[in-house]
Amino acid sequence: MKAKANQYQSMNPILRLGIEMGPLVIFFVMNASHGIFAATGVFMVAIILSLVIAYVAARHVPTLPVVSGVIVLIFGGLTLYLQDEIFIKLKPTIVNILFAGAIFSGLLFGKNYVKSLLGTMVELRDEGWRQLAVRWGLFFLAMAIINEIVWRNFSTDTWVTFKVFGFLPLTIVFALAQTPLMNRYAEQDDST
Repeated sequence: MKAKANQYQSMNPILRLGIEMGPLVIFFVMNASHGIFAATGVFMVAIILSLVIAYVAARHVPTLPVVSGVIVLIFGGLTLYLQDEIFIKLKPTIVNILFAGAIFSGLLFGKNYVKSLLGTMVELRDEGWRQLAVRWGLFFLAMAIINEIVWRNFSTDTWVTFKVFGFLPLTIVFALAQTPLMNRYAEQDDST
């Protein structure tokens, strides 16, 4: 399984960026030109296509995009069927709560899912992994709260813009801010 995950990670970065960000960009463009319901339908199709392309290119699809994709299909389907945009707006809240819940329940039962996801790229001592997991869990909870604030207090267009252009930069800044923690708990090579 780790070999397949590494194959996805080593995929052409432009293709990987297209797979991961393409559906969101399409969602933004379609919302601006055709509204939230058309954007939701196209977003659902784009998510399916991105997962298929990821599988064809790497013979593996990471867990997070699959979970997110399933929730997009469920909540997008509800949005279209009921013609109520609240469901697609709730999707980021639910995904972030699920991720936080998985991280915290994993820690409670002795499993560190952050280490499982990142352990092939970074080597940390156990305490570093624990602290990193707690931080990511809190970050996902904060992102759920931010999504709730934005969709409940601003227009649909503002929410879509923030979803596409706000969530990713916040995630990148948060991930980069973890560098000092990872440096502090990095496992040192004893052979030097």
